[in-house]
Order: sequence, then structure tokens, then C-alpha cells
Amino acid sequence: MIGRLTGLLAEKNPPQIVLDVNGVGYELDVPMSTYYNLPASGEKAMLLTHFAVREDGHYLYGFLTEAERFAFRQLLKVSGIGARTALSVLSGLSVGDLAAAIAQQELGRLIKIPGIGKKTAERLLLELKGKLAEATGISMSVTVNDEKQDISHALLALGYNEKEAASAMRQLPADISTSDGIRQALKLLSKA
Repeated sequence: MIGRLTGLLAEKNPPQIVLDVNGVGYELDVPMSTYYNLPASGEKAMLLTHFAVREDGHYLYGFLTEAERFAFRQLLKVSGIGARTALSVLSGLSVGDLAAAIAQQELGRLIKIPGIGKKTAERLLLELKGKLAEATGISMSVTVNDEKQDISHALLALGYNEKEAASAMRQLPADISTSDGIRQALKLLSKA
């Protein structure tokens, strides 16, 4: 099994990359979270891998962090989830956000991911409960500040995506009220 590859990044065509390892070009499919953090083409990169052999071919998937690879492997264990859907989940949510959504049983966050319907999201919540927490350090008793959660939900309801909402949330003071938080977050997002 191929567990890790180090080489020069030859091509970047989302979601696929080609890593040149001593003259051999390995094609890897990567989640967008990995893709956005890769160096420029021609630079050295090290990726953790997951190698899959199926009837229709051999497939290699690459990840920058062990947490991403662990989450990918846990997603593959869920019935009805294939590699493409697992990559889509990791492209739509960071591993930490996915673990938090699972811990808090947030069906709505999972449904927003392309390719994930209500039934699949419910299956993810059920089958991954407690499995991602140990890898990411998020406990099952995660209690997010209610005001912050309300602010985040309001931003999502207004049409901002997860990344924009998370960026705005990081810039807000910890003890902010819901109404002030929404107002400040909207100001921050309008400047971006």
C-alpha cells in the first residue's frame, strides 16, 4: 500500500493533481481543503495517501494532514458513501467543522454540501457519531456559545457560505450579543 508520497507538484487540475516522484507521475484526487493549501506547480510537496483498488481501476487520494485522511477513511466506512462523496464532504467542510457538525448533530450543515441529501446526512450523523471526535480533539459534549451559533446560523440564512461565516466569526469578540454580532459580522463581510 502507498501511504505517503513526496515529490514535485507537476500539475494542478482540481480536484486532481500529478505528483512527480523521481520521474514517475502519480495522479491523486484531493479534497479542495488540501488543494488550496498546496504549493505552486514545480515545488516540492508531501502528501499522505489512501490507495483504493476497485474493479474499474486503481485510485490514489492525497491529503495534507492525518486528520483529513482519517476523516476520509471514516467517511468511506459509511454505507452509501464512496470516494467522490467523501472528497465532496471534505471539500465542503473542514475536518474540525465536520466533527463539530457530527458532535452537535447539525443536519443542516451537512445538507448544504453538494451531493449530500437528507437521508445521507442522517446516515453520516448516525454512523460517524463519536468517531471523528478523537482524531480532531473535539469532544462529544461540545457546547458552542449560543450567541455565536445564532450569529453563524443567521449569516448562513442570509446566503453567506460556511467559509465566509467562519471568517467573520473569528473576528468577533467572544462575549458579543447576537444582534451586535450579526451587525458586526455583516460589516466585516461587506468589506471583504
